[in-house]
Amino acid sequence: MSAASTYRLEDLPAHVGGVLGISEWVTIDQAKIDAFAAATGDLQWIHVDAERAIAGPFGTTIAHGFLTLSLLPLLSSTAFAIVDVGTAVNYGLNRVRFPAPLPVGSRVRGRFELLACHALSSAMQLTIKATVEREGSDRPVCVAEALSRRFASTSINGPQRGRNTSNTKETQ
Repeated sequence: MSAASTYRLEDLPAHVGGVLGISEWVTIDQAKIDAFAAATGDLQWIHVDAERAIAGPFGTTIAHGFLTLSLLPLLSSTAFAIVDVGTAVNYGLNRVRFPAPLPVGSRVRGRFELLACHALSSAMQLTIKATVEREGSDRPVCVAEALSRRFASTSINGPQRGRNTSNTKETQ
């Protein structure tokens, strides 16, 4: 098990254009594909019917593209950490592509590159290029530009400016 690279919010601007980290490998088994199919209602046979998929275009079942995309939080958690973040929220996606199928039984990992970093009044907005690589393949199975907002530990959990945070009545 490899250790994730660690960063502080204030240091991120110096890392724009660089790789934040590379995740551990994760195996995509049929149980994971079936659970995603059940959760989303996407029961297309190329994902869930192993017998029929043998004669299909990929020779086996394949993971949903959106399943692959949904792995980004898991993959990023073993690739890098921002140690002074109290809360992180997804802000959206600029672009997502699935250049190659992801056959059942494959192992994938994520490579995360910081494309942009913008300070907001209460958070840091990051644009991260996430590339999901399949072991043994030259083509990625997913490439996405993900936007997130990272709030420092004190901005969410600490006292708010201009508000009395004590349990006693404020005296004037």
